[in-house]
Amino acid sequence: MSARSSSWSDTRAHHQVQSHNMIVNSDNTSQLEWKKEGNVTVDEDKYLVTFDIDDPKNPQNWSDARRWYLTFLAGMLVLNATFSSSAPSGIADALVEEFGLSEEVVTLTISLFVAGYCVGPLLWGPLSEELGRRPVFIFSFFVYTMFQIGMALSKNTASLLVFRFLGGVFAASPLTNSGALISDIWDARTRGNALAIFTVAPFVGPALGPTVAGFIYVSGTSWRWLFWILTIFVGVCWILIVFTLPETYAPILLLQKARHMRQEGNTRCYAPMEVTEKTLGQQIENVLARPFQMLFQEPMLLAATAYMSFVYGCLYLLFEAFPIVFTEGHGFNAGISGLMYLPLMLGGVMAVIIYLLTFSPRYEREVRRCSPDPVVPEFRIEMALIAAPIYAASFFWFAWTSSPSISFWAPLIAGGAMGFGISWIFLSLFNYIIDTYLMTAASALAANTVARSLFGAGFPLFANQMYVKLGPQWASSLLGFVSLAMVPIPFIFFKFGAKLREKSKHAVAK
Repeated sequence: MSARSSSWSDTRAHHQVQSHNMIVNSDNTSQLEWKKEGNVTVDEDKYLVTFDIDDPKNPQNWSDARRWYLTFLAGMLVLNATFSSSAPSGIADALVEEFGLSEEVVTLTISLFVAGYCVGPLLWGPLSEELGRRPVFIFSFFVYTMFQIGMALSKNTASLLVFRFLGGVFAASPLTNSGALISDIWDARTRGNALAIFTVAPFVGPALGPTVAGFIYVSGTSWRWLFWILTIFVGVCWILIVFTLPETYAPILLLQKARHMRQEGNTRCYAPMEVTEKTLGQQIENVLARPFQMLFQEPMLLAATAYMSFVYGCLYLLFEAFPIVFTEGHGFNAGISGLMYLPLMLGGVMAVIIYLLTFSPRYEREVRRCSPDPVVPEFRIEMALIAAPIYAASFFWFAWTSSPSISFWAPLIAGGAMGFGISWIFLSLFNYIIDTYLMTAASALAANTVARSLFGAGFPLFANQMYVKLGPQWASSLLGFVSLAMVPIPFIFFKFGAKLREKSKHAVAK
């Protein structure tokens, strides 16, 4: 933290302000509540910098148009990263022709990028809580753009794989920070609608990647053009970040406000972040250790992460399973096979539309009913109670209709059911995690993203062998049985979530 002048430092010491925590008020907006020390509370300290009522610096007071723009931008950044993750599956044959790669090495072009998601969130999530959202987005996307250029110019297998991994590290930034950004600018009542749009982006991207890449390959265009297109896409996103994305993290905004007030002569003013000094070692520990500490200290986060990780791993496994079913089984070329991923996207879009038409109005009615108390986070779990059985059933549907003797429309529609189930599971659990952890949501999502990415990187590596040895029917059925075993997780949250939160060290909503 920055050094302060002795005058306001003495004032802080006089008032004995040492710690703070977050609460949620009747409007479900986060406010700072300060612990009482001795006979003096910070409420009596006129030098503490907070947001005024209707303060234009408070992101939750910004206009709806501005906040919706930032929501769509956050979603586009996630779509960009996930689009890049799956795209090489559509140019696999071209990479084999040019570099003589084996099937396993081609799979690494996807797995290594997703493996980068395991490293990136350890930095980007906690760093955004120390430095702010904006500088982290600007830096990470600039470097991400450079690695896309490196991919387009790669001359050998080693550079191809190294650039894919490093690109994934920096592309991971929006996977944690976009959700945190949305929690910064929307209150709990309206956050669900914003997250509905955000949540579909991680599944639209992977579905579009193989489709675009597949048609680039069958058109005879060089595979390098895929990465030039990705470079342009990332570059445009970076420009939008630089010129249109403001800082949204409230503690950083209050820190900036305090510094500005001190420059104007109010030398005793200080921000909440400046209450407790941290050594460099403590800051490093905070950045690197907090996500894992939260993951293993929080049974709710651990269970939600396990479920979401399996679902996410299965999504990337499909990039190996679909070619076996549709390319080898039904004889489709790379372009048409890429179209087979679109039902995953369409199922996700349908899930969001149904959410906006049904569940969102129900949540707003619940907000009014519970007022002045906040809605319990478990209300968000209701969608997962429906989606979990649908997701498990979709794998059995896909499994036993994947034979070449059965119309390709049957497994194709099963993919739509998968997309629907994935979106509602993620939307439900994303909202639950953010509602529960709020100001440490970036670290919670970082831990979640690291675990998910391990599954996303690992599942494609054994997918081909599993589908070849077991056959498409039993390989997909195995995934269906595991999905079925995980169905009780949201039901346990729904019934026992309140008790688990009472024992939590990090949960905000009690």
